[in-house]
Amino acid sequence: MMLPTGPLCYRCRRDIAYHPGICPECFELRPIAYPSTSSYNVLVCAGCANEESVFACSECGREDHPYGASRCARCILKERLTALLTDPETGCVHEALVPLFEELLRARRPQSVITWLTKPPAIGPSLLDRMAHGELAVSHDTFRALPAGRAENYLRDLLTATGILPPYHPPIEQMERWLSTRLAEVSGDDAALIGRYARWHLLRRLRGLAERGPLSKPSIYSARSHINGAIRLSTWATANSTTIAALTQPQLESYLTENPGGRTTQQSFIAWLGRSKENTQVMLPWRGTTPEVVVSDDERWDSIDRLINDDEIALYARIGGLFMLLFAQPLRTIAAMTRDQIIITDAGRVTVTFDTEPVEMPPGLDELIRRYLHKPGTPSIASTDHGWLFPGRYPGSHLVTDVFRSKLVTAGIHPGTSRNAAMFGLAGRIPPPVLADLIGIADHTAVRWAALAARDWSGYIAQRAE
Repeated sequence: MMLPTGPLCYRCRRDIAYHPGICPECFELRPIAYPSTSSYNVLVCAGCANEESVFACSECGREDHPYGASRCARCILKERLTALLTDPETGCVHEALVPLFEELLRARRPQSVITWLTKPPAIGPSLLDRMAHGELAVSHDTFRALPAGRAENYLRDLLTATGILPPYHPPIEQMERWLSTRLAEVSGDDAALIGRYARWHLLRRLRGLAERGPLSKPSIYSARSHINGAIRLSTWATANSTTIAALTQPQLESYLTENPGGRTTQQSFIAWLGRSKENTQVMLPWRGTTPEVVVSDDERWDSIDRLINDDEIALYARIGGLFMLLFAQPLRTIAAMTRDQIIITDAGRVTVTFDTEPVEMPPGLDELIRRYLHKPGTPSIASTDHGWLFPGRYPGSHLVTDVFRSKLVTAGIHPGTSRNAAMFGLAGRIPPPVLADLIGIADHTAVRWAALAARDWSGYIAQRAE
């Protein structure tokens, strides 16, 4: 392989192709290896040197995404996808899988898609091959009959994100499978009763939450905890020769005495038993909880300063952590934010709408947001933009809450206690109605925090009217 400057070995060609630079004449990001025709001792791209590029793909002529010896990653990907998704009866890409074919071809990094197609055990590509050959139906029912593994779930999410399959709620389906397994361990009458409680109360509530937005892990964990609590109560009742429907108040109190940590997980179940008339003999008074503030305001501001200035922390984690420490946003809400919640005005001001009112970002945080929007996180191999501010690895999904939590904990910031400190600080300075509109909490929650902060805002409305 020859350049005007001399021969070029394969290793050097690969190194130049994989590390393009900004051409000093056209200012484009391209392989730089040709002597300039207008400047002495300056290397430029092939176009500016009026030469045919040795780095260009032999098929499409593009220099980006180098991969093979003579072809680019995008051309190789097209060839492999065509072979994988072609219906042998028509000789064309399977009609139902065309949106996936087009989506993967537009991937930001075609190399990542090639890796996904070839990396063992390649369960997803194998299932796609069977779908293209008509061996498997392209439907949710197919995946319900398959093992609920990560590879199967990823492909299902990919088909959903590309519009091939209708939307569904993965956590709820996973919980339904888990519920069937758990109920198989319970005696007949109690299994039916707990099944009704789980399906018609807990899962119904989760479906309602899912219709309004992505489900949070605490919501799923809470539902599982309540089901496990009901099963533990059933196990105890069976050991004491009774059933949940026949349980008496003295027996319930005996159970709680033997299992002092079971009250929290039993409150919802016992209340449901009474409402549904399954057992009106038992009751459990509801105990509310008062949040604790164990992080001082000085410690909170130290954490804020660390997130603003420490470049070793991932940029998305710094922004999410500052949303939590400054505006008391829960991590599950931060993870599900969309880019249209952020507006940069012509004057350069950055505003974020957490609920109904836009909030101007303070210095430091506004610059971090500008930097992040200039180069946002890398989404999954699917190229469709779903509008998430923090796109996740799974197609069509945002970044999971645990990713934020782990980054912040590693930086010495504990989200639960830190958010309580932020709520405490805001409630002491902002009237509850304003606080509720700014950060998106219920009015009664804002009032409770104001009471905890020992600020009496009862005269705020009258003062505002005056």
